[in-house]
Amino acid sequence: MSDISLSTGIRQNLLSLQNTSAELTTTQEQLATGKKVNTAFDNPTSFFTSQSLTNRANDLSALLDQIGQAQQTLDAANNGLTGLTSLLEQALSTAQQAQQASPDTAAQTTGSVAVTTSTITTANAGNLLVSVGSTTYTVAVTAGEALTAVEAAINGTSGLGSSGAVTASDDGSGHLILTANDTSTSFTVDADTTSAALGVTTNASTNNAQSATSSTRTTLQSNYNALLTQIDQLAGDASYNGVNLLNGNNLTVNFNETGTSSLTITGVTFNSQGLGLSTIASGGFQSDSTISTAESDINSAITSVRAQTETFGTNSSTIQTRQTFEQNMINTLQTGASNLVLADQNQESADLLTEQTQQQLEISALSIANQANQSVLKLFG
Repeated sequence: MSDISLSTGIRQNLLSLQNTSAELTTTQEQLATGKKVNTAFDNPTSFFTSQSLTNRANDLSALLDQIGQAQQTLDAANNGLTGLTSLLEQALSTAQQAQQASPDTAAQTTGSVAVTTSTITTANAGNLLVSVGSTTYTVAVTAGEALTAVEAAINGTSGLGSSGAVTASDDGSGHLILTANDTSTSFTVDADTTSAALGVTTNASTNNAQSATSSTRTTLQSNYNALLTQIDQLAGDASYNGVNLLNGNNLTVNFNETGTSSLTITGVTFNSQGLGLSTIASGGFQSDSTISTAESDINSAITSVRAQTETFGTNSSTIQTRQTFEQNMINTLQTGASNLVLADQNQESADLLTEQTQQQLEISALSIANQANQSVLKLFG
């Protein structure tokens, strides 16, 4: 082919036609792919910048899935808190019903403790033990102490004395009298060497006051304990994807691809024990003080659950805000990446039409140039 010489006109038209064909091929590729930069050879700066932006958008998209799962975990915990609140309110109502229940039997509210003399002898010194429910109170009795001093010591013992469970007095004949301050209080004088030395008789019919009992309270106590079991089970079931924020698990949510922006959600232990509640022992609801303590504990638990609901609500709002931010950021990155490499379809279509027209004109021009050369043949005709 190198031995063939082309005229200047033909060569110039051929070169133009080749350039137009190359441009036409490029335009057709851009229209087919929708991109003006398809490889690094087209525009290295735009290609690699776009690729970097796309990679970050993909990384944030993966994080967005994680953030969404964290939101679901919080929703599961919030469902659990709502259920716990309902169960706690039921438990509170149960305790309040128990406190209003009337006893089925009358209470024996007095018990006389017989002391042989009105003055305690040396041999009678020691500790007098009085048990109210599960609490035992110790009253020290010293040698030579008057019965009135023993009464004062009992009445001055915190939780036991006249402002507590019992009131101590005497019958004027050397007999100590302990009187329960309400019909729901039971007490016993422990049978030990000191009470025996004092001449105390500790059988239930004389010295020990038995509280009135209520079958309704017994039933309500059983219901109360059953509700505590339900609280334990519900707290254990508030798990999502292996994370239970109501069972002591923590959750860390990353907000960027480097892990430098994150939120740690601290879990709580909200079973009955974690909420400060305990099962009521047999006969416990027969005592007003036990019921009052249970009510106080439940109210504290409800306060804790409500406060935690607010905390998780704040965490949820933060996550939702970051979700929106991540979505907008991904859109910004993808738009920026596209702007660097995407072709303007309108522009490329116009270019294609122009290049096709130009190609046809160049073919015509090449044909005309070729015809000029062919005119030489007529000289040999």
